[in-house]
Amino acid sequence: MSDHGPQPPSFDEAFRQSFEQLLIWRRDVRRFRRDPVDAGLIERLIALSCLAPSVGNAQPWRFVTVADPARRQAVRASFLDCNADALNDYQGERAKLYAGLKLSGLDDAPVHLAVFSDHGTEAGHGLGRKTMPQTMDFSVVCAVYSFWLAARMHGLGVGWVSILDPEAVRLALEVPAVWSLVAYLCVGLPVEDNELPELVRFGWQDREAFESVLFRR
Repeated sequence: MSDHGPQPPSFDEAFRQSFEQLLIWRRDVRRFRRDPVDAGLIERLIALSCLAPSVGNAQPWRFVTVADPARRQAVRASFLDCNADALNDYQGERAKLYAGLKLSGLDDAPVHLAVFSDHGTEAGHGLGRKTMPQTMDFSVVCAVYSFWLAARMHGLGVGWVSILDPEAVRLALEVPAVWSLVAYLCVGLPVEDNELPELVRFGWQDREAFESVLFRR
């Protein structure tokens, strides 16, 4: 350690290549093995995700592990209702394709993790939130993505279930009203690994070209 504090690590070319592979092979997993996952590992991954950046250093993320069968069933019921409603938005071949997609791993994933944004926290003292209050939720998304990458690094898959009624989930889990659901995650060992997103492989949506999302002014 120098007089100016600890020296930062050196991220060499081998690390950069490994990190690129981690990004490429991170998948939204829907097909899980039912093998149990060590609870200590999940806690370690949550601890790592708490290193994510947050507006005003507010750290508004709140993680809820969901093991109770009745609560899981309530979440599953919300998914089924919302999924049926979403199907009504599509017609013809697109509806047929949607109906054939597997859009959650709720039945098989050994770990369910709900991630909320605590809108009532006083941490951070409001810094950075007056003009863009949504940065509280953005901060939680950063934590979710950090968890996602850390889980993949340990061979676990993560699936983000967004076809849910947030208020139904909040009530099922009996968390404070000022907590807003950001993500409901299924976690476990994946049935398979693939570098291509499942929605690409099943013809729902191809990747957009990098050049199409970069603008210069």
